[in-house]
Amino acid sequence: MLAAAGCFAQTAPKLYSRADTLRGTITPERVWWNVLKYDITVKPDYNTKTTAGSNVITYNVLTAKHSPVMQVDLQEPLNIDSILLDNKKKLKYTREGNAWHVTVGEQAAKTEHKLAVYFSGTPKEGVRPPWIGGWTFAKDSLNRPWMTVTCQGLGASVWYPCKDHQSDEPDNGASLTMIVPDTLVAVANGRLQSHKKNNDGTATYKWAVTNPINNYDIIPYIGKYVNFSEVYNGEKGKLDLNYWVLDYNLPKAKTYMPFEVKHMLKAFEHWFGPYPFYEDGYKLIDAPHTGMEHQSAVAYGNWYKPGYRLRDASGTGLGLKWDFIIVHESGHEWFGNNITSNDLADMWIHESFTNYSETLYVDYRFGVDAGNDYNYGIRKGIQNKEPIIPPYNVNAQGSGDMYPKGGNMLQTIRHSINDDVLFRNVMRGLNKQFYHQTVTAAQIQNYISAQAKFDYKRVFEQYLTTTQIPNLELQYSTDRKTIKYRYTNCIPGFNLPLVLKDKTKEIKLNPTTEWKTIKVGANKELFNSEAIIKMYYITVS
Repeated sequence: MLAAAGCFAQTAPKLYSRADTLRGTITPERVWWNVLKYDITVKPDYNTKTTAGSNVITYNVLTAKHSPVMQVDLQEPLNIDSILLDNKKKLKYTREGNAWHVTVGEQAAKTEHKLAVYFSGTPKEGVRPPWIGGWTFAKDSLNRPWMTVTCQGLGASVWYPCKDHQSDEPDNGASLTMIVPDTLVAVANGRLQSHKKNNDGTATYKWAVTNPINNYDIIPYIGKYVNFSEVYNGEKGKLDLNYWVLDYNLPKAKTYMPFEVKHMLKAFEHWFGPYPFYEDGYKLIDAPHTGMEHQSAVAYGNWYKPGYRLRDASGTGLGLKWDFIIVHESGHEWFGNNITSNDLADMWIHESFTNYSETLYVDYRFGVDAGNDYNYGIRKGIQNKEPIIPPYNVNAQGSGDMYPKGGNMLQTIRHSINDDVLFRNVMRGLNKQFYHQTVTAAQIQNYISAQAKFDYKRVFEQYLTTTQIPNLELQYSTDRKTIKYRYTNCIPGFNLPLVLKDKTKEIKLNPTTEWKTIKVGANKELFNSEAIIKMYYITVS
């Protein structure tokens, strides 16, 4: 997801309810079963703004002894109409807000089952999509129906029944079948499986992905779409690129989108490794909002112009040389979609790395100095009003600082490592080590520390769990031949290594919260406060 004016539309609540716990925790009714596949069908009615459909949840049983009840999530005001187990047994269920407790009885370990959940009703509409999402029943510029969904954070259960927790993605992918007026076209993630016209003025489109996918990434797009395509020769072979745009956007899309997409792919495959979903292809799809990272079906609403709707968060002008939405939302294919956080509290894994992908993109296209300038420029969006990481297990979204502050944290670590070959290998290694996985923050932090051969635990803790900006305190001796240094305004044990350098020389410091002394010698000019601050997200006094 992208930041709105540098932050989320909503900050994490301070008080949490049972509903928050049911949504954000692996409850006893969730822990014993694993999602293998979702097969979703939906029929939206544009005029009444209602929907009806089903989700066939294929799952396997993980433990022999387990709760006889399964928790399925579907948000009010939608209703579950009926639930069928293995195509034969009608099940009983009760509702507790957005959580539905389904009595399935005892099931043997390692067995596989299908739970068909039928639903209908008037779903939540997006108030300000994509930040406050739900269904969007919009009109294009020719006054024709245009429908889609946005639900990151809010949860996929806002529009279909599922196990609405990021830790459990359908291992074998998902399909989405859409029944729509036959005057419209329906597009979704992955590849088109079938299309048929019905005899009642509707048409049925079925799309599917073969790879695991986040719940909130499975999305319908319904409108007056047309398509053009090409093949990109990437690291892993031939990658199908498809562009689904409103019919009147086709001429400008053909001249604009491929250039931006291919530059993005070249930069990101360099830094992060192969695009993670060759089997499902890559799509860019016109959307009635700014954009979202829907896996293999990236939503695009950036006016076919560079910047972020003509804005540059860095204030340097560098952000106006490329399309922010194509770069940022596609960056999530690696961080967010390929690597997914188990808990919503660790969304910094998605957003900090993807914010930093913008810096790496600028670095790749326009040079290291440009990347440094861009990264430094986005600091003005950091607010430091609350920590990036909120409480766990309550479905809480963290501070919007996970974007620019998280991106600056990663740039700080990169400068600290002082080896771009190694750093690139770390970025690529993350996407290889955790390929198509859900992860904890500790896994990501430990991997980076192990590869860098330095424990960055306290560095992550400083930037993710506090609002303090560490200060590097410098004190020269009277003859200015030596300098004392230490960190203040930081957590105990903060120990970010610093490499100070120019084009001809460099010096490495290992500051802690205790005073250390070093001879300055010919390196006096390296202790330039402005240069240090530009490289590292710290202050100097």
